[in-house]
Amino acid sequence: MQSKNQSRKIGIAIVIVLAVISWLAISGVRANKSYYVTIKELQAMGPKAYTRHLRVAGSVEPGSIQRSGTDVNFVLVEKTTTTNMLHVSYTGQDPPPDTFKDNALALAIGTYGHDGVFHATQLQAKCASKYAPAPPKNTATAQAAASVPAPAKAVRAAD
Repeated sequence: MQSKNQSRKIGIAIVIVLAVISWLAISGVRANKSYYVTIKELQAMGPKAYTRHLRVAGSVEPGSIQRSGTDVNFVLVEKTTTTNMLHVSYTGQDPPPDTFKDNALALAIGTYGHDGVFHATQLQAKCASKYAPAPPKNTATAQAAASVPAPAKAVRAAD
């Protein structure tokens, strides 16, 4: 009798532990999940935008960066057929990256507030010109250089 009760208690304890682990895993995934949206999509989301953890990307509007310690307020711009703008307030633990400048591509991670401002807790930026390929050479100059024959090697006559 005692071994059946003990087996039952162990089985119940295992089920409880597995249920707690499963609940922690599922709630952790939900808490860390964030949706990538464009500025236009964010503005069209309606009330859903206020309850979700989001990622929004765009170019930093020149002259819009206002720094205060590690906090930064700026405007993201998305230029498609129309220009969409989003005011962003970054209040993270880390200062913004060095590449965070005017016209830089930036990714803000956070939540959209009822005040119409995106409240970012993480900020990533890259300088668009830093990793761009070299501009192509002038085609007329390149063709002219290609049509000029290389100088012939001098041949030494045998004595």
